[in-house]
Amino acid sequence: MASKDDTQAKAPPETRNVVQFLRSSKSGMKIRVGALNGKRVDYFKGKSAVKALLSPAYAKVKNVPKVTTEAEAEALLQLSIQYAFYLRVDRGAATGSSTSPRHVTVVPQQQFAQDVYFVWLYEGSQWTTYAGGLLMVALMLAAVMFPLWPPVMRLGVWYLSIAMLGLLGAFFGLAIIRLIFYIITVVIASPGIWIFPQLFADVGVIESFVPFWEWDVQKKKAGKKKKAKAPAGANPEEQLANNGGAFIEEVGDESPEQSRPGTRSARVEEVPDVDS
Repeated sequence: MASKDDTQAKAPPETRNVVQFLRSSKSGMKIRVGALNGKRVDYFKGKSAVKALLSPAYAKVKNVPKVTTEAEAEALLQLSIQYAFYLRVDRGAATGSSTSPRHVTVVPQQQFAQDVYFVWLYEGSQWTTYAGGLLMVALMLAAVMFPLWPPVMRLGVWYLSIAMLGLLGAFFGLAIIRLIFYIITVVIASPGIWIFPQLFADVGVIESFVPFWEWDVQKKKAGKKKKAKAPAGANPEEQLANNGGAFIEEVGDESPEQSRPGTRSARVEEVPDVDS
């Protein structure tokens, strides 16, 4: 019986490129964590894979089949199942609490559908994992062998560490000074003044120090009020129907005794029904 790796190795290059796209973060698929035979695995829903193949990110991938409809996406995903990149599973109860991974079991009927789940058997490219492991080992060896470093390198590391500690101390000192200054200005000149108001905001490094100071005034959100408008193009017959058979006309008040000129009043005039 052929192993999983042997089956995946028989896949055409285009199919492998599709699977690599789905396994990468560029696809935007929602990955869930489950438990298969006591081992943690990643699984996804078929609908999520179809959306990924119809996304603009997939259209930019080279050497992959063109997908324009959901039917084409489902056919391509069904083809990938034959090479054991992922398999259809049934999702069961959680392994522990409600937030724990759920049990998944492989089903005999391997037919793709959007409303079912599939477990990943393809791990994808592992070069980042290997590179990270090698880098971690190299850093640990370099730290252990620090006494054997040349004096120039050790002196440079010492200066660098002092500079980092000085920068960190300056940041905390600035935060304390701006707080003290704010408390003083609240008492003297309410509502208070913040120095570098964007210091802790989610902005860039340069934007954190602009502006230099600012009053502590909460910004009000301007609410938009929608006013009801009369329907445009209403003819006199529609106005009569809406007003219960009465025609309402606004006329200017010509009385000189009114204190405000141009005051408008309403005159109600009964008109006979057209249909009577």
